[in-house]
Amino acid sequence: MSLLHWWRKSEMTVSASQRQRLDALPAGDRPGQGELRQQRWVVVDVETTGLNVQRDEVLSIGAVVIEDGAIDFSQPFERTLLHHASHTGPSVLIHGLGPSELAAGTDPAEALLDFLEFVGSCRLLAFHAPFDQRMLARAIKRHLGYRWRAEVLDIAELAPLLLPDKAPREAGLDGWARVFGLQAEERHHAAADAMVTAELMLVLLSHARRQELHTVEELTEHLSQWRRRQNAPGL
Repeated sequence: MSLLHWWRKSEMTVSASQRQRLDALPAGDRPGQGELRQQRWVVVDVETTGLNVQRDEVLSIGAVVIEDGAIDFSQPFERTLLHHASHTGPSVLIHGLGPSELAAGTDPAEALLDFLEFVGSCRLLAFHAPFDQRMLARAIKRHLGYRWRAEVLDIAELAPLLLPDKAPREAGLDGWARVFGLQAEERHHAAADAMVTAELMLVLLSHARRQELHTVEELTEHLSQWRRRQNAPGL
């Protein structure tokens, strides 16, 4: 079964061309293991109507590729999803996506298919990854009639794991960005947030190598041990 997606029949109608695109998605084993520097990572960020993973909707998706230890600026990904609501609630004050911009967006099924094809079989990264993963999985199920499952490493965990002495008091993306002097061109914009998250990941990969963590297996095992320590009684 594919790590990136598995699907079931749905009452939703999916066009023949969309079905072909879904069928063509990688259905192999887990994303590649091995040397961290040799991985192709996809860093993703989403903007949503709110923070309720059961009710709110994805409005835009931004993603950036890290390959061979560097950001590939030739492969940006950005989609605003078509949304017909006359308003999007208080969140519009944060992400700035107004009704007219959303009304001119891409059909959600097409945008989500574009995203799945962009990711392929690559390993995903996000800051506060569980939120992004759940919002995307719910949107994919709703608009494509399929369930999607992805392994997403959480940079919000990797940062304090690798740099415990530098953890800011406010340990969100803004706080970690300030630690290293990183600046998003337009904060709370999916593509810009994905870019600054990718820049943070490059810093973390550098520190991982200094700590003799050279492979995905070593990094994920180190992360598992850190999680166990964080959840240990008395801590």
